[in-house]
Amino acid sequence: MTRKEFFARVGFGAATVLLPACIAGLATSCSSDESSNGGSSTPTATSNFTVDTSTGALATNGGFIVMNGIIIARTNTGTFLAVSSSCTHEGVTLGYDKSGNVFVCPRHNSQFTSTGTVISGPAPSNLKQYQTTLSGTTLTVMV
Repeated sequence: MTRKEFFARVGFGAATVLLPACIAGLATSCSSDESSNGGSSTPTATSNFTVDTSTGALATNGGFIVMNGIIIARTNTGTFLAVSSSCTHEGVTLGYDKSGNVFVCPRHNSQFTSTGTVISGPAPSNLKQYQTTLSGTTLTVMV
């Protein structure tokens, strides 16, 4: 056996052994768990939760946070908004544009109103809106 034949057989043998593992890895990385969760490991809330608005991003008008799969924003007028945080196009986590009072997808620039209605795509559907109540500095998001 020549050196060339040896490396050809070893390479083919390695490819035969590694190919199923590579395919399994690709299938796992493309699973629906990631895309349904916006690519993050933060699960969507299943019950009401509270947020302290006295510190952090929600302490000032125009700030926002993402918590439990929900983006919570404080508008320029001081009211609070809460909608699902994943873009309905590809599940990317949204941001909040305080100047336009809209939620924006950083990947393809889909935009949503303050109530989660699609303004511009490619997002195919609206976001889920959540009601909020403020008591002192404690904001309750009702899921």
